[in-house]
Amino acid sequence: MPKSTNEADLVGSVRDAFISQQELTWDRLIHQLDPSVQPHQSEPLANAAAIARPRVCSNGELIEKAACNFTHSQGSSLPSAASARNPHLADKPFSASALSVIVHPRVPRVPTTHMNVRFFFVDDGEGHWYFGGGMDLTPHFVYVEDAVTWHEHARSACRDQPQYQQFKQQCDTYFYLPHRSEARGIGGLFFDDLNQPDFTSCFELVLRVCEHFRAAYTTIFNRRRELAITPEDESWMLHRRSRYAEFNLIHDRGTRYGLQSGRRIESVLASMPPRASWTYGHDAETEEQRELLSCLQNPRQWI
Repeated sequence: MPKSTNEADLVGSVRDAFISQQELTWDRLIHQLDPSVQPHQSEPLANAAAIARPRVCSNGELIEKAACNFTHSQGSSLPSAASARNPHLADKPFSASALSVIVHPRVPRVPTTHMNVRFFFVDDGEGHWYFGGGMDLTPHFVYVEDAVTWHEHARSACRDQPQYQQFKQQCDTYFYLPHRSEARGIGGLFFDDLNQPDFTSCFELVLRVCEHFRAAYTTIFNRRRELAITPEDESWMLHRRSRYAEFNLIHDRGTRYGLQSGRRIESVLASMPPRASWTYGHDAETEEQRELLSCLQNPRQWI
């Protein structure tokens, strides 16, 4: 870990670490869970101002779509989606690196998952930096065992129990659809503007998030991968995916940032589900479906 606060040292260290985490996640998570996925060929972009390494695949036997995208960019004016909480940083030169991962399974009993880690360095005259990110789980059916596994790994990624509780609460608050009065999923971790107590501690935290994200999802995926796909379960999964799409298009700051910063639109929207359905007046019809809605409308303390 670099001890310098020099921009080049910090930015370069994070950029290289995120690229390594992208390779690990692509090889040890996505391809190990479903070797049958078909990668989309997309040439990496690299120039003086930006690096883009999109990794997107689809049409696997168990994974319908997954994305594992790394981006690094520099700009003369920090976009408003990244400066709204810190207006004193608006319009300042910046560097940003981010790794975003999304998995949309084909098996309805396997949950959708998402992870993002990001780093900003803003040239405000003093060298302002911060990390953001987290991991969250969006099941279509609730298995308490899976929720406990997910949150145990989330807690292990954190420095201590108070930090886990803080990040869990922030996750429950952030991934919420007010127009539906429900959460997107069963949460995990969410943090932003993280720069305390020091760079090394924050850097180590985001790398632990990457590690525990892979471990938790691998365990949960392998528990449910052999469960049957029924027409009723698939219909419910597609219905729940519509809520996922609504959050990403209406509320997600990452989507707004990508659009404002001029990133490739295919990469900005790579997290969108490949299929979803909006059925008018669709209500929960089974006890399992009603249990999911209860969890989404009343966030729980899983551990």
